[in-house]
Amino acid sequence: MQCRAANVVIMRTSTAFLRTAFVVLLFGSIVVAQDPVETIRIDSDLVDLKVSVLGFPPNNPPPLLEPKDFLVLEDGVPQEITFFAAADTPFDLILLLDLSGSNSKNLKMIRNSAKRFVDAARDVDRIALVTFTDQPALYSTFSLDRKKLKKTIDEMDDAAGGTNFWDSMDWVLHDLVTRGTGLRRSAIVVMTDGVDNALPGVPGPGSRLPFEELLERIRNSESIVFPIYLDTEEENVKKFHTPREAYAQARDQLAQIANVCGTPMYKAARLSDLDAVYAQVVRDLSTVYSIGYSPTNRSLDGKWRSLEVLLTKRGDLFARTKRGYYAKLRS
Repeated sequence: MQCRAANVVIMRTSTAFLRTAFVVLLFGSIVVAQDPVETIRIDSDLVDLKVSVLGFPPNNPPPLLEPKDFLVLEDGVPQEITFFAAADTPFDLILLLDLSGSNSKNLKMIRNSAKRFVDAARDVDRIALVTFTDQPALYSTFSLDRKKLKKTIDEMDDAAGGTNFWDSMDWVLHDLVTRGTGLRRSAIVVMTDGVDNALPGVPGPGSRLPFEELLERIRNSESIVFPIYLDTEEENVKKFHTPREAYAQARDQLAQIANVCGTPMYKAARLSDLDAVYAQVVRDLSTVYSIGYSPTNRSLDGKWRSLEVLLTKRGDLFARTKRGYYAKLRS
């Protein structure tokens, strides 16, 4: 879609309007649909979006953006921003760690890197810990207890078993992310070589969920995935005769995940390589922009309205919000 500049302004709102908007947001009817996208029914003419902006350079404090930097599209039609605010916000972070047999030599680095991530997160950010082989294992649900999290990391099992990466990621999106409060942004940092046993030439049954379906679920989720590629190619081509083509395909799939989330695909050969990853995650998720608008389409038809938020002057950044909502149905 070609990005078009739009004149966006903050309307001066009266006290009554703000009170009305607050009441609507607080008591509006919320309905969870069968679709994996977060969907809402709007009982007023105000749509409220929570927007994360990703990709700020790591060496300088990220500047706060203004309404003129954003373009909101509903079904492809530009909308006028009538409410705008930016605030630091806590987030829920999930560490998803590959402990399959192909990563047996990386276990020490995986444990140490996970501890460093715990240290890098802010005190208000909750962390959950999940590992996977041929199935996911929840070691810790969302917690603020840093000491307990580190102890749990030390107790992680040795790397063994097959790799059902796609199914494990889907479980995190479907079952674990929903355990959050809904008031926090969420992110998944996954450390893996990406070689699911379902890839051609890789022995073992592998994931049931096709990668294409997983990618679409990631695209439609508000959770942001930060993939970290652990290079096990040379060792496992020799030891397990894993085809090099499978590694090339796995790297491409991790890059696709990063692309739909607006995040880099990091490569980690040493523990120090991960410091930049952790700093980037904290920077990208710390600030959330609240953007409100009154839709130009006022039809009370209960139909799906697709949403997209673009950055008009910052092509180096990526805005992420929910994919849409259901309009109010005329009663």
